[in-house]
Amino acid sequence: MSISVNTMRAIDHWVGVPLCALMSPVVALIDFVKGIFTANSKAPKKLLFIELSEMGSAILVDPAMRNAQARGAELFFLIFKSNQASLTLLNTVKPENIFTIDASSLRTLLVDTIAFLIKARMRGIDTVIDLELFSRFTALLTGLCGARRRVGYHIFHGEGLWRGTMLTRKVHYNPHIHITKNFFSLIHAAFATEIEIPFSKIQIRDDEIQLAQAVIDPAVRNAVLERIESLARNADVPYRHGQQRLILINPNASDLLPQRRWSQQRFSELIRAAHARWPADLILITGSPAEFDYVEKVRRVAEVKAAINFAGQVKFGELPALYSLSDVMVTNDSGPGHFSAVTPLRTVVLFGPETPALYGSIGNSIAITANLACSPCVSAANHRKTPCQNNVCMQAITVADVLAKVEVQLDAADRAR
Repeated sequence: MSISVNTMRAIDHWVGVPLCALMSPVVALIDFVKGIFTANSKAPKKLLFIELSEMGSAILVDPAMRNAQARGAELFFLIFKSNQASLTLLNTVKPENIFTIDASSLRTLLVDTIAFLIKARMRGIDTVIDLELFSRFTALLTGLCGARRRVGYHIFHGEGLWRGTMLTRKVHYNPHIHITKNFFSLIHAAFATEIEIPFSKIQIRDDEIQLAQAVIDPAVRNAVLERIESLARNADVPYRHGQQRLILINPNASDLLPQRRWSQQRFSELIRAAHARWPADLILITGSPAEFDYVEKVRRVAEVKAAINFAGQVKFGELPALYSLSDVMVTNDSGPGHFSAVTPLRTVVLFGPETPALYGSIGNSIAITANLACSPCVSAANHRKTPCQNNVCMQAITVADVLAKVEVQLDAADRAR
């Protein structure tokens, strides 16, 4: 996005709060009129999910979406255009049912927002679930999209990010359970036949959180493998899939929360240590095309011939194929830790300002966190913004800590063959 994260937060606060205050009574009046002239709505038939900014959430919410689908609802989704690809990994929502907003400029943001509000009414959306944790912008979209049943998180008597009274079904956000279970509580509220204050008074079992696996096209898998083998040959590194293991290192994290990054130096040290421990294995350092230079610095400092800069070498839709070819991945707490969960790939994910108890991968993952007294320092109540400029929580994670967990995952992968 061209609009910075801090700019988006500022707009959400300085514009969002007064607009929520202004529109809340308008929405309440419309609801009152509908209550007089419209029959009570039935179970959701056309159900819209709103999650704009977090690509990983498209994976974490998938079990809840499939639960709604199994109940007979047709699914729709609204997401920032730059994050749309995250919905293609499992294709739970039909492409024609995905609405996007281009946040690359204020003009496109405004134009696409108005277009969405019109399209949502034209498509007859009857229920909307706001997945965002107290965003005023999504609250306004929820209140104004024409849906009669509107579900989302509400602060009740707690202190937090006030966003008006746009909801007809207010759910208590529980900061002590995993986000996937919080998403399930929204589904319960959407389909409940009686109003609860607050929603949702149910128990959500661990075995209800089942993530579907991606369907991988053999041709795509072979194309990715050929790309890997070609780069290995060009680097004069012998590699034969099935005889040597493939280790992925993902050193970057999004600008949404830069405090999540383990340092470039540590990743370089990890690559050296991994190569010394498993010299026959190939290491791919992954990233987006925009992260090529960042990855290249990690590679140059590591000075390991068997470590290849793989940034930008696969399209987003090819990630499951890459993950299916690999044995383990080490990553900061970022999208790849969740994207890989749609495959059997085993991962090691590094956490600092956030906690795996709430946001950990639901795949074959081991989380590492230093458990400092100040961590986690971001939450739904502070718009995931921290004053920290010195992420000791990440610096406290040692190369030895990570290497030990990589070994655990590699051993498990070997046993599973």
